[in-house]
Amino acid sequence: MAPDMGMAATTETVRGLVYGPSGKQMDVYRPAGASGPAPTVLLWHGIGPDERDVLEPLARTAAEGGLLVLVPDWRSYAADGGRAHLLESLAFARKEAGGLGGDGEACVAAGWSMGAGAALGVALRPEIADGWRPRAVVCVAGRYDLPARTTGTAPLADLAAGRDPGVPVHLVHGSRDAIVDAHYSRDLAETLRAAGRAVTLQEPETDHAGVIMTEYDPAADRCVPTTETHAVAAGRMVAGVLAEAAGA
Repeated sequence: MAPDMGMAATTETVRGLVYGPSGKQMDVYRPAGASGPAPTVLLWHGIGPDERDVLEPLARTAAEGGLLVLVPDWRSYAADGGRAHLLESLAFARKEAGGLGGDGEACVAAGWSMGAGAALGVALRPEIADGWRPRAVVCVAGRYDLPARTTGTAPLADLAAGRDPGVPVHLVHGSRDAIVDAHYSRDLAETLRAAGRAVTLQEPETDHAGVIMTEYDPAADRCVPTTETHAVAAGRMVAGVLAEAAGA
């Protein structure tokens, strides 16, 4: 598939790449003209089914900063809660990111909203990926007291049982989030710190949609790109956290 140069001359976009037996698709955002493998991020959307487009503003911003960002669709309302889609996309990232200009074995697992818990679950239960762990985890506006869609167990329950993510965990949560209160990320950060684990937490002045450079559109019943100052600033912050986590 030929790259779509998209909105920014500094990035290339490959759209609609089928990533596994389910037939689900992902979009790939990468820096144009990179001279070597780009630090890689697998970025999962939230509970809305097949909403990879919602993450485009954040993914494009991160790619402008030198990252290869893989954004798959997954369907939270599938019989297994989306687990097969998530794990298929993870297997694809590990195997195929090298051919797309990145490094799958050292990629960051990241997610927004329900995707955040899914990303953390991969680090807490590496057995779901044949013992593999990501380079780091970036969790954006998530809840961690609910079962992760990758593992079926709540990250906080896994931590209470003595499980160790084994990699740095970076949390970002809008301080004005009325959908998922920021205390969920604060509680996770406190739990990780108490256990001596590496964790960071940032709380930009924005809401649940703004933290990924979007705003909620009631007519469309989905998040859409926005140029609101608080959202642009928050999205750039998240892109910076992704870059730090990926070693860019």
